[in-house]
Amino acid sequence: MSIGKKLRHKAETAEGAAKKTVGKALGNERMEAEGRADQAKGNTKQTGDKLKQAGQKIKHAFKH
Repeated sequence: MSIGKKLRHKAETAEGAAKKTVGKALGNERMEAEGRADQAKGNTKQTGDKLKQAGQKIKHAFKH
């Protein structure tokens, strides 16, 4: 798993959080909802990366 991928997923989460905050401050429910969705999508991708990495560690442990 590349560092670039991890950074993209973290950036997506941060962008979603910022969008959610701006939407809330402006009273724009649509922007706030889109921000929540983007944030959740980024968090989901980060979780998937962590699970993949854990699986690789387990696989490596059983090889040795």
